[in-house]
Amino acid sequence: MKDALAIHRWLLAHQIHHEIVRLPRALTCADELPEVLSADPATCVGVSVFEVTTRIGREPVAVVSSVDNPPRPGGIGATLGARRVRPASAFTVNSATDYAAGLVCPLLLPDGLTVLVDERLGQTTGLVHTPTGERHTALLIRASDLLQLVSGKVADLSPPRPRNEAVTVQLAG
Repeated sequence: MKDALAIHRWLLAHQIHHEIVRLPRALTCADELPEVLSADPATCVGVSVFEVTTRIGREPVAVVSSVDNPPRPGGIGATLGARRVRPASAFTVNSATDYAAGLVCPLLLPDGLTVLVDERLGQTTGLVHTPTGERHTALLIRASDLLQLVSGKVADLSPPRPRNEAVTVQLAG
């Protein structure tokens, strides 16, 4: 399993300024980062792994997003043209990412893994926190550096507008 030391060494090799933060209490998942760190949920980044079924077969897909805007299966399915999208089991997460389930870091993900990055993360400025695969540490890094280092496809994963919602159109004239 990958851990904080592997991430730290990789970031040092890439000369990226970062900090491995020792947490005051253990995490069970990335969703707990805002509470444990007293941080804004928009500045905490997590990775959700889904099992996606397409015409070709089933595969795990990792989705990088802020913990305040978790990905929805419908948005992922629409982006990938999938027939079925469901959260992956802990076993699938562990084997597909080489991180502990719930504590997946967006860095050092395997090359063969499909990764989607929520385009709303591009609006994040400043520093962000993300898990390191370990329960007692988190990574603090500039949002721009993290987004440059994540190897994945940027996608619009915002929730679709309900069909019955009125749309205002303004005509030029």
